[in-house]
Amino acid sequence: MATMESLIGLVNRIQRACTALGDYGGGNNALSSLWEALPSVAVVGGQSSGKSSVLESIVGRDFLPRGSGIVTRRPLVLQLHKTEHGTYEYAEFLHLTNKRFTNFSLVRKEIQDETDRITGKNKQISPVPIHLSIFSPNVVDLTLIDLPGLTKVAVEGQPETIAEDIESMVRSYVAKPNCLILAISPANQDIATSDAIKLAKEVDPTGDRTFGVLTKLDLMDKGTNALDVIEGRSYMMQYPWVGIVNRSQADINKNVEMMVARRKEREYFETSPHYGHLANKMGSEYLAKMLSKLLESVIRARIPNIIALINRSIEELERELDQLGRPIAIDAGAKLYNILGMCRAFEKIFKEHLDGGRPGGARIYGIFDYQLPGAIRKLPFDRHLSLESVKRIVSQSDGYQPHLIAPEMGYRRLIEGSLYLFRGPAEASVNAVHSVLKELVRKSIAETEELKRFPSLQTELAAAANSSLEKFREESMKSVLRLVDMEASYLTVDFFRKLHEMDTQGSQNTSLSSPTTVEQNGERQFRTIASNVAGYIKMVADTLANTIPKAVVHCQVRQAKLALLNYFYTQMSQRQGKHLGQLLDENPALMERRLQCAKRLELYKNARDEIDAAVWLG
Repeated sequence: MATMESLIGLVNRIQRACTALGDYGGGNNALSSLWEALPSVAVVGGQSSGKSSVLESIVGRDFLPRGSGIVTRRPLVLQLHKTEHGTYEYAEFLHLTNKRFTNFSLVRKEIQDETDRITGKNKQISPVPIHLSIFSPNVVDLTLIDLPGLTKVAVEGQPETIAEDIESMVRSYVAKPNCLILAISPANQDIATSDAIKLAKEVDPTGDRTFGVLTKLDLMDKGTNALDVIEGRSYMMQYPWVGIVNRSQADINKNVEMMVARRKEREYFETSPHYGHLANKMGSEYLAKMLSKLLESVIRARIPNIIALINRSIEELERELDQLGRPIAIDAGAKLYNILGMCRAFEKIFKEHLDGGRPGGARIYGIFDYQLPGAIRKLPFDRHLSLESVKRIVSQSDGYQPHLIAPEMGYRRLIEGSLYLFRGPAEASVNAVHSVLKELVRKSIAETEELKRFPSLQTELAAAANSSLEKFREESMKSVLRLVDMEASYLTVDFFRKLHEMDTQGSQNTSLSSPTTVEQNGERQFRTIASNVAGYIKMVADTLANTIPKAVVHCQVRQAKLALLNYFYTQMSQRQGKHLGQLLDENPALMERRLQCAKRLELYKNARDEIDAAVWLG
């Protein structure tokens, strides 16, 4: 099994890599977070709780910014690396590669400058962490996350919601099940009012992840002590409380070295009449060693879960990268090949919509089965063939010389006028199918996964397809109107011959039974004419209801399936590499997504390899 140093160091490396990719605790990550699976120790406390002094005591260096109000405005990931005895101490920041700090006052300044770089100097906060690694023989291998101090009141220059914003950020870290909570509370305040304990109890009600640290024991009122808290009588915790004695303000002002402060802290507990019996389990040195051992044991216990998360994330990322597609080759031939392949994928989906494999094509059948017959039924034949209209048209058709037997010209004018009305439903059918086809083009482009990367190609493909559909529409319109015109060009003679035979037979029967003379231009004759024309128009309507769909399907639907992109293909074959490249100008958001996925995939694979190697060491 891996040693403590290798495990904590491994987690440190993975955390730094995660942060470099924008994956950090408390952040809103669009991709799965590896950071949140890594065990960590978050330091939580109210303002002036002594939180910074605890961290400096653990490190043995004075390096954190100090001041009034909110000093820590970004999370500080503090990674401690124990080096061999006698080696010099130095610090490194993740954002400053290959730069070592041996002057820790410059470390403090860099923390301030880097904080201001993200948040500005107006005391705003940010969840983006600062990574600081300290290498020293005076530390233990440990990683701590210093979070902004909890506060209740906004100071000048801060938003009114600053207290809620800080609590929300802190909560986003400590609520994670892999986060150990180091709750800092000052001994000279009532423990019941501790902001850190209150928050820890909310996110960790069982106390399995919470460790209580009591600071400022030396500043309690004379004659009082914190034994009731430390020994768990006033506030019981799963783990024993650890008492800390921070540097006094006088020591800070005098720049007393932290190593001297450590020695004074040990002497305080060893000689204290109240805490002497607990001296071996008090102080910053004990706290650091205890946390280091605990963190190592938690990491070891969580390794199976971390590996499972990494493997699952690798599968998800590889699957997403397959959907996003690989980067396009540079040469013109490969670009043309890719474009044609995507066009074929689009055409396949478009045909599936028409043929029933996907929804949408049935709307065309609905146009022929419902809309066209309904439109024909609504045509105003009753008005056109009213008694008054028939009289007027027949009379006007005869001119100055009335007809002798049957008003043939009147019949023809009535029929032609009625047939003209069919142009409306015919045109409407063509336009309705055109609209459906255009919508299916839009849906097919949206459903073609390969095209989602290339908005320029989508636009040009849609324009080419719609241009072809417009040509098909024009041809279809000519065809259906030609069908209507053909009905008007040559009337079906058999229909009127049969009518004549029926009229002749009726006249014979009438002459035998009652030889009554009917006035030739009487009202009865006009009603008969209207009835005859209506019968003929119904016959034509039945014919057109069948032939118009045939023409529309032949000219529009069939052509869309066979030749939707023919002209587009011709254009593509004549384009140069530069123009092809413009079509393959990817959506910037998808390019960024692919880049993020690729980097995250590399991180996870490297992390898996490192964990596998570390687990089997020693």
